[in-house]
Amino acid sequence: MKMDSDLLHSPAVGLAEEEEADMNDWKLPLAFMKKRHSEKIEGSKALAQSWRMKDRMKTVSVALVLCLNVGVDPPDVVKTSPCARLECWIDPLSMSPQKALETIGANLQKQYENWQPRARYKQSLDPTVDEVKKLCTSLRRNAKEERVLFHYNGHGVPRPTVNGEIWVFNKNYTQYIPLSIYDLQTWMGSPSIFVYDCSNAGIIVKSFKQFALQREQELEVAAINPSHPLAQMPLPPSMKNCIQLAACEASELLPMNPDLPADLFTSCLTTPIKIALRWFCMQKSAKLVPGVTLDLIEKIPGRLNDRRTPLGELNWIFTAITDTIAWNVLPRDLFQKLFRQDLLVASLFRNFLLAERIMRSYNCTPVSSPRLPPTYMHAMWQAWDLAVDICLSQLPTIIEEGTAFRHSPFFAEQLTAFQVWLTMGVENRNPPEQLPIVLQVLLSQVHRLRALDLLGRFLDLGPWAVSLALSVGIFPYVLKLLQSSARELRPLLVFIWAKILAVDSSCQADLVKDNGHKYFLSVLADNYMPAEHRTMAVFILAVIVNSYNTGQEACLQGNLIANCLEQLSDPHPLLRQWVAICLGRIWQNFDPARWCGVRDSAHEKLYTLLSDPIPEVRCAAVFALGTFVGNSAERTDHSTTIDHNVAMMLAQLINDGSPVVRKELVVALSHLVVQYESNFCTVALQFIEEEKNYTVPSPANTAEPGNLTPVRDSPAIPRLRSVNSYTNIRAATTARNLNKSLQNLNLNEEGGPAAFSPGNLSTSSSASSTLGSPDNDEYILSFETIDKMRRVSSYSSLNSLIGVSFNSVYTQIWRVLLHLAADPFPEVSDLAMKVLNSIAYKATMNARPQRILDSGSLTQSAPASPTSKGTHIHQAGGSPPMPSTSSSSLTNEVPKPPAREQPATRPPYTPTLGGQAPHSHQFPRTRKMFDKGPEQAAEDGDEPGGHRNYISAALQTGLCDWSAKYFAQPVMKIPEEHDLESQVRMERQWRFLRNARVRRHSRSITQRGVSRLDDQIFINRNPGVPSVVKFHPFNTCIAVADKDSICFWDWEKGERLDYFYNGNPRYTRITAMEYLNGHDCSLLLTATDDGALRIWKNFADQKNPEMVTAWQGLSDMLPTTRGQPSSSAHSLARRVSIYLDRSKQGGAGMVVDWEQETGLLMTSGDVRVIRIWDTDREMKVQDIPTGADSCVTSLSCDSQRSLIVAGLGDGSVRVFDRRMGPNECRVMTYREHGAWVVKAHLQKETDGHIISVSVNGDVRFFEPRTPDSINVLQTVKGLTALDIHPQANLFACGSMNQFIAVYNANGDVISNIKYYDGFMGQRIGAISCLAFHPHWPHLAVGSNDYYMSIYSAEKRLR
Repeated sequence: MKMDSDLLHSPAVGLAEEEEADMNDWKLPLAFMKKRHSEKIEGSKALAQSWRMKDRMKTVSVALVLCLNVGVDPPDVVKTSPCARLECWIDPLSMSPQKALETIGANLQKQYENWQPRARYKQSLDPTVDEVKKLCTSLRRNAKEERVLFHYNGHGVPRPTVNGEIWVFNKNYTQYIPLSIYDLQTWMGSPSIFVYDCSNAGIIVKSFKQFALQREQELEVAAINPSHPLAQMPLPPSMKNCIQLAACEASELLPMNPDLPADLFTSCLTTPIKIALRWFCMQKSAKLVPGVTLDLIEKIPGRLNDRRTPLGELNWIFTAITDTIAWNVLPRDLFQKLFRQDLLVASLFRNFLLAERIMRSYNCTPVSSPRLPPTYMHAMWQAWDLAVDICLSQLPTIIEEGTAFRHSPFFAEQLTAFQVWLTMGVENRNPPEQLPIVLQVLLSQVHRLRALDLLGRFLDLGPWAVSLALSVGIFPYVLKLLQSSARELRPLLVFIWAKILAVDSSCQADLVKDNGHKYFLSVLADNYMPAEHRTMAVFILAVIVNSYNTGQEACLQGNLIANCLEQLSDPHPLLRQWVAICLGRIWQNFDPARWCGVRDSAHEKLYTLLSDPIPEVRCAAVFALGTFVGNSAERTDHSTTIDHNVAMMLAQLINDGSPVVRKELVVALSHLVVQYESNFCTVALQFIEEEKNYTVPSPANTAEPGNLTPVRDSPAIPRLRSVNSYTNIRAATTARNLNKSLQNLNLNEEGGPAAFSPGNLSTSSSASSTLGSPDNDEYILSFETIDKMRRVSSYSSLNSLIGVSFNSVYTQIWRVLLHLAADPFPEVSDLAMKVLNSIAYKATMNARPQRILDSGSLTQSAPASPTSKGTHIHQAGGSPPMPSTSSSSLTNEVPKPPAREQPATRPPYTPTLGGQAPHSHQFPRTRKMFDKGPEQAAEDGDEPGGHRNYISAALQTGLCDWSAKYFAQPVMKIPEEHDLESQVRMERQWRFLRNARVRRHSRSITQRGVSRLDDQIFINRNPGVPSVVKFHPFNTCIAVADKDSICFWDWEKGERLDYFYNGNPRYTRITAMEYLNGHDCSLLLTATDDGALRIWKNFADQKNPEMVTAWQGLSDMLPTTRGQPSSSAHSLARRVSIYLDRSKQGGAGMVVDWEQETGLLMTSGDVRVIRIWDTDREMKVQDIPTGADSCVTSLSCDSQRSLIVAGLGDGSVRVFDRRMGPNECRVMTYREHGAWVVKAHLQKETDGHIISVSVNGDVRFFEPRTPDSINVLQTVKGLTALDIHPQANLFACGSMNQFIAVYNANGDVISNIKYYDGFMGQRIGAISCLAFHPHWPHLAVGSNDYYMSIYSAEKRLR
């Protein structure tokens, strides 16, 4: 761009201007950029939750096997002197050997009982092999599937052997007897835990593994070969679930340091605090804590399990630290297995971490199986040393002077560390190592509030954080806290639970079991709670009642329905949304709740939400009403009346602006269809019959293409708007409101079906298009059939269908579904097609077979089949023949091309007729009515149950799950667009600077004045005839629409960026386009002449264009006549219109004008109103009656003055003030033009004029406050297109005489363009559309010869 260099030298004034322009861009609202537009409406992928212990276990029996033989040292160990002597803190030599043995045994049992008081303990002191066997087998027998612990102290026997044996005694203690580990495994079975406190203990672990492997192999052999001798023996138990803890490696001896106990390993495992403190005192660093001696340690006051005492606090800190080390070092699944599954195992492993630290300092390496990574150097041990230091330094004064104990700052400091992690961190990093400590802190009332707050902030980081917290074991803690009555915890707990349930909804059962739901019911009922906390509470309750009967019952008793109904009108939209979802879920398949709702007239209270300004709230209300009628309990007259009432209320949302709402509407109505299936089958058959007997006039049979005389039908017959031959494309929409559908039946245009150009006919009837739903071929009712039904139903009903009480609710709802099946948004129409087809299938399979089969040809005017080979005709029997793979349909009277004969293995549905036929416009493209459905469904056709599931299981929108994602995602994080550093924000800033540059630069050119405009800066052949063209306001992109596709060109580089299909039905065309959010992330709006609006994103870049949203902007588009003021003008108008686009037959199509500042979209066209849509609310806000009998051809609005100017087909220009009521809002009507107004433009300045131009070429200037024009200019006659440059006061006219004239404001011609540059001066084609760039002096011109060219004031400009 040349302007960059100018910018660098721009004076300060220029900069200030740029800043200002920038600010305006920042203030402009954005349309269709909400989450519902940018995301797919579905729940998040459920994370597989591994935090729940599938197999919680208990260690129920403990075998304490002590081989001490006090007084006799084993032969293979030479002891030092002095040597470590204490066993279980008792000196065995201080009493008689037998007594010592018993005391040590009793002490060991006590030490274990501290960790697991409820287990059965059996001591076996200096035993024989038989005693061990008897002990182990009896413990296993009693323990059944639970865990058994085997503790072995081998200090009085030889070391274990390499053959895998440990030693015990013979009866009279004269010999050591080996005991094979293999036997021990057999007796102990699994699951078990083994503790070996002896030298070379690692050997046992190795042997154990070898034997376990041997067992696995034996089991495999026996399984494969039952005759093998191994298989005859009792099968050995598998040893997969066994845990082992050994005091040292295979080659190491236990430490003999006399300052340590002999059973150092056992001491670490069972009395960790005592040994840890002694070991602390033995380190050199202990000298820093003066006055602390080993004797003093014995006197530490307090109890281990009382956290307020020094000893208890140390124990608590120790637990927190070892748990944290394990959580940070171990793989998650191993952590779960060892530290969360079994209380005793968890304690032993925490203490094992201490054993590793202490014993490694004496060159001993404790071994475990499963093996743990080394933890003895972990940084958290320093925190432990500090805590011990702080505690011990107080000891002398506490014991001697009785001063009060100061609590350790450990937990507060760890919470601060956690807080630092939360505030300072980046997105992707390791989880915070303090998480298990936060869990421990929840136990303390002092820090609980802060811990919950930090935990909530952590969970807010996203589902991964919730999963981590659950895997640490947070669940039982927060569940227990729901019993607390402290009000200050309420907001925190509600927040935390909302986060948990958004990620793992299976917790609903735990909540109900522990009466947790009552907590949230009380929060919801508490009006002093802020709305967002009540929202979370109602979300939690909505999860509790979701498809969970116990939860529904519990909440119904807790008065949930009345509570919810009270909050329906809360100003907080998210609360309204979730209250509605919660109601919808509590009475989903739960009749008592539905009746409770009926008593409180819940459905009537929900009606108010159907017109809520927030689409998600409307959606939730539709969902709630849908499940309200979708209960499959027995029906009474009362409930049927209610269902009908609800159905008719829902039907009013048929033209809601949000596809999310309409999708939910289809699902809600499908519940009703399932409930009243037989009634709907009757209606369906009736419609099918009608459609069959009614012939659509095909264009060919009324007039020759090119015959331009209007065909008058006699007014008595309701006439149908002629339609190009139906192709299998997304169904048409000439949709009408339910109530109006029987009145507005002027269904033909004056031009009649005559005006088709031959080219038009051939393109539209080509069979190439099978767009639309990908699984089209699966349907009984094709799009065409449904569309035809929709139009037939509107008027033929008057005479022939009186018998079926035609305006019954079922008929009305069937019409609504027909209308939704033709919805411009594919997902909506696909859902509606499913519902219609499941009923049509049902109706044609089960109902009245003879009547259908006898009713003659199924389709109109079917030509003879090229060969008769393909037509098997069934005899009309008493019941429909069962579908078989050989016959293609139940009544195969529709000829099919032989090419379609397929082998018997073809898919269960017959493909659409006429797909490859050469002249397929001779064939009616109507789908064979009675193609057979899926074979399996045919078998159980008589059981409504099976079929019911077929429709309802398939039909759901992900709305509720998608809404729940809100709670799983970060709530407290600054959204990216507000984060000044984020890429989104930077890109936006760049775009706004670019906009300011374009505005400033173009303004400087237009202010200098444009003296000519004929330099061709771009020309290219468009893929289709251009019908609408639109410049992007700020980048170098131009959108060119033909009948049903849009092409994007980069006019600076001269290359095509994109070309895609707009999705409108074949007989409709694009008549208007607008860029929305042109200043930022642009979207493209296309309007077609059937009243449908579609909005696209991701066009003209490397991505695939995506439809953001689509809706029926005008529901009752009526083809109209042009006004007929004078015969000459009229004939000219007709000639011009025919020239422009013959298929248009004089309709204006749909015209729109967009107001970015207010987010309002004005729409009009072949209707009698100007309809205003609010894109923020996605709903119609106003219908302004035009008060004229002709169509609106041009719209222009000004938000500052709230004015709308409309040009009409009868030549009038009407001015409306949208602040006034419908009867007085037309403030001015100018009737000076004698013919069709091509363009009416309202200048945006405060005293801006109205400029309007008619086909006759007269340009008139009006001052909105005066009744007559203030200026008139005459340009060429026979205008086909015109545009006015908003900045430069230029206007350009294109005429049917193949030239373009550009005028300035005084009416002087500044340029006449007749020939293309290059191309040897080829003449311009007839002008089909033209448009000025909103800022630059550029004019884009599209002509009927497919060429698209752009002219500029001077080549140098860009």
